[in-house]
Amino acid sequence: MKCMLCESLSLTHICSSCQEIFLTPSIYKRKILNNIEVISFYKYKDIKDLLHTKHSDLGYYIYSILANNSLKLFAQSFEYVTLVNSIAVDDNVKSGYSHTAILNKALQSKYIEPVFNSLRAKNAVSYSGKSREFRLMNPRNFIFKHSSTKEIILIDDIITTGSTLSQAINTISRYDVKILFCLTLADVNIK
Repeated sequence: MKCMLCESLSLTHICSSCQEIFLTPSIYKRKILNNIEVISFYKYKDIKDLLHTKHSDLGYYIYSILANNSLKLFAQSFEYVTLVNSIAVDDNVKSGYSHTAILNKALQSKYIEPVFNSLRAKNAVSYSGKSREFRLMNPRNFIFKHSSTKEIILIDDIITTGSTLSQAINTISRYDVKILFCLTLADVNIK
């Protein structure tokens, strides 16, 4: 097959050279509701076309590559006093897979144990390309299936206004669970 970026022959959808050049992560931070930190690894504008594959079969492979180049590396260097769970925002299967479940799975490590099917939206409205006002008028109405851990890391693919993560935080905060921080692949607000 050909690399999606440079069109060289490759065994993967993005060759190792392009992964090294274009998909080396950086750390971007911002704070949202309750002063919770969101750590992102890419500028949205730099990987926008790759992120938009999430609603196709190709998205499974692209999200796996992105997860391995960012979240997996993060998890390998993460240390904590106890084991924590990572929980993906709405890891519902669509188009044959869940893009947020792929991200969550990449966090499996000595100190992080991914938990699946724990945070689901009752309202399946898409926020893609929608305004902050639209997001506020159409809340996701999350349901949280309480995990046994008292500390979690919250995962999503993109942070735009912070509305989705803030709604998730509000839902989880009703339980005796502490959100250590949030992780996203990309932040739209990084220039």
